[in-house]
Amino acid sequence: MIESWRWYGPSDPVTLRDIRQAGAAGIVTALHEVKCGELWTREAVAERARMVEEAGMKWVVAESIAVHEDIKTRSGNWKHYLEVYKQSLRNLAAGGVKVVCYNFMPVLDWTRSDLAFPLEDGSSVLKYDAVRVAAFDLFILERAGAADNYAPETVARARELFQSMDGDARKALADSILLGLPGTVDDLTPEQFRE
Repeated sequence: MIESWRWYGPSDPVTLRDIRQAGAAGIVTALHEVKCGELWTREAVAERARMVEEAGMKWVVAESIAVHEDIKTRSGNWKHYLEVYKQSLRNLAAGGVKVVCYNFMPVLDWTRSDLAFPLEDGSSVLKYDAVRVAAFDLFILERAGAADNYAPETVARARELFQSMDGDARKALADSILLGLPGTVDDLTPEQFRE
């Protein structure tokens, strides 16, 4: 077993030095700056591996090469994106990264309603709250027919929550849900998500 740590790349406020000091030997990371559907080049993989190795660790898991929506729906330019994905896998393997985990979910890959929910001990965690997600869906996204997908009591609780939120709180909720994967550059607007 290799004690490993998730690192969101050079823009992560947690540095590789911090991670090494905490005792990790392996890094789980991705090329967050590469947009979904674009190639992870051998050069970019080698550069990220070099950064990790210079910090005294090894890049042991790629999480994840984003799977383009066209692949998931087998529509549009899916064959092209599948070839790019396969070449990205080959480039990772050539760079010594043999383990890839991925999210294969539609549109957002994952959903959280809070990206830094504070715990009593001062730490923070990702959190999913169904009422907050319903408030986003019903009153920020304003998805047609959304109310039909929730129990009446959930709609009432979501409305009450939304009405209690100021503009900053509403923006924070939308940003949390629309973020995509942490560190990615494919953040969506409510309009893009609705489309």
